[in-house]
Amino acid sequence: MSYLNPSMGSGSRTARRTMEFGRTYVVRPKGKHRVTMVWLHGLGDNGSSSSQLLESLALPNIKWICPTAPTRPVAILGGFPCTAWFDAGELSDDTTNDLEGLEASVTHIANLLSTEPDDVKLGIGGFSMGAATALYSAICFAQGKYGNGNPYPVNLRAVIGLSGWLPGCRNVRNKIEGSHESERCAASLPILLCHGKCDEVVPYLYGERASYVLSSVGFRNLQFKGYDGIGHYTVPREMDEVCNWLTTRLGLEGSRR
Repeated sequence: MSYLNPSMGSGSRTARRTMEFGRTYVVRPKGKHRVTMVWLHGLGDNGSSSSQLLESLALPNIKWICPTAPTRPVAILGGFPCTAWFDAGELSDDTTNDLEGLEASVTHIANLLSTEPDDVKLGIGGFSMGAATALYSAICFAQGKYGNGNPYPVNLRAVIGLSGWLPGCRNVRNKIEGSHESERCAASLPILLCHGKCDEVVPYLYGERASYVLSSVGFRNLQFKGYDGIGHYTVPREMDEVCNWLTTRLGLEGSRR
C-alpha cells in the first residue's frame, strides 16, 4: 500500500478523548421482525449511505441498525478528521494501533443490540473498516469479553465482512485456543467474508488471511468468497450473496435470488 506511510503516528492519543458517535439510522423490517443486524460503514462514510443500500435488499424480516462512527483525526489521512471506527497509522492486520478506539466502537455496537427483543436473532456486518470492526466483535463474542475483561453482552448469530481485514490477527489464536467455551462459541457463529480480487485499498490477501486465521482457531462455520475483477466496492451479486447467506443461515423468509 504505497500511499499508507508506516512512519506516521498512529494518533492513538486521540482515542483517549471521549468520541461522540454520529447519527444512527434504522431500516424497519417490512415483515415479521426476526433478526436485527447492525451494519457498519467504511472509513469516511456514514450510516445514511448504509441504510439506503440495505433498504433495497429483499430481506423483509431484518431490522437494520446503521450507526455513524465518530469523527476523529485519522493518521493514514495525515490527521484529517473523518468518520472512523478507530484510528490507524497504517493498514495492517498484524497489530491494532488504536485498540482503545476499536473497543469503544465494539462496545457501542453491542449496546445497540443489547436492547433488542429476546426472541430476535442478532448479528453484525460491515464494509472495509466496518468489516474489520465486525470481525473484532466476533472475537469478543467468542472470548465472552472485551479486551479490558468486561463481559461481552450479546449472543451473536451472524457476522458479515465485506472487503475488510481482521485487526490484530496474530494475537487471535491466544485469545481463543485453550478455552473450551471460546472454542464452542467460535464454532457456533456463522461468518461470511467477501472480497474483490482487485481491491486496491484493502488487498485481497487481507481477506484471505482473515478467513484462514478465523478458520484455524475454530470458526468452522465460515464462508469466504472472492470476486474476480472487483475492487474496493460492493456489487449487486455480492449483495445477493449476502441475502442468500442470511436467508439460509438464519432461516428467513424472503427472496433467495
